[in-house]
Amino acid sequence: MKVLIVDDEPLARARLRELLAVHADVVIIADVGDGQTAITTCRGAPIDLVLLDIRMPGIDGLETAKQLATLPQPPVVVFLTAYDDRALDAFETGAVDYLLKPVRAERLAQALERARRIASTHAAEVAAEPARRHFRVRRAGALRLVPVEDVLCLRAEDKYVCLVTAEGEHLIEESLTAIEREFGERFLRIHRNCLVASTRIRGLERGGDGSERVRLDRLPDTLEVSRRNLPGVRARLSRL
Repeated sequence: MKVLIVDDEPLARARLRELLAVHADVVIIADVGDGQTAITTCRGAPIDLVLLDIRMPGIDGLETAKQLATLPQPPVVVFLTAYDDRALDAFETGAVDYLLKPVRAERLAQALERARRIASTHAAEVAAEPARRHFRVRRAGALRLVPVEDVLCLRAEDKYVCLVTAEGEHLIEESLTAIEREFGERFLRIHRNCLVASTRIRGLERGGDGSERVRLDRLPDTLEVSRRNLPGVRARLSRL
């Protein structure tokens, strides 16, 4: 279960890391200190559970949860707070639990179990739905269908995703996370802002700046592979 910790207090984030360390199935993707960074992180990486502080400067936890709920595959949200006066507001955003600080290990374990059940249900629902064969894009005011097998890579650009084919590029209003979940191994993440078609990978090269870059069939430019995603790319290449 991929978890994102969101709290403006560094000590609180460290405490949650310690509590989560005993749960073998939990992978902490990141811990961040504000709502906007949390939203950006969830748009760019698959997150199953967000442990979210309510009172934060800037975008507070309630508004953050509302925006997370609009994602194609929204994460499960568990609120954290030192106050017990916002429980009703929290549950109205769709949160599955509400933990008071300091968070106790027993209560966190209960919240994690609830989140596991819900995330598992969501995954089963997604798996039951047949994957699309086309992406719908608009070009010159007209709707066009782009076959999934024609897509070479997808890049996140602000609130859009740039869909790249050998014939050109298109912008679609979807998230990389949702596309990654929907299509499974068809598209491989090489960077937080980029997915590539697995069957189009032709090799891994070292760039002039020392970075690792992947070369795709029918795409003239190589694409940077992040250090975090490099092991997955190498594993995929070993199976090709």
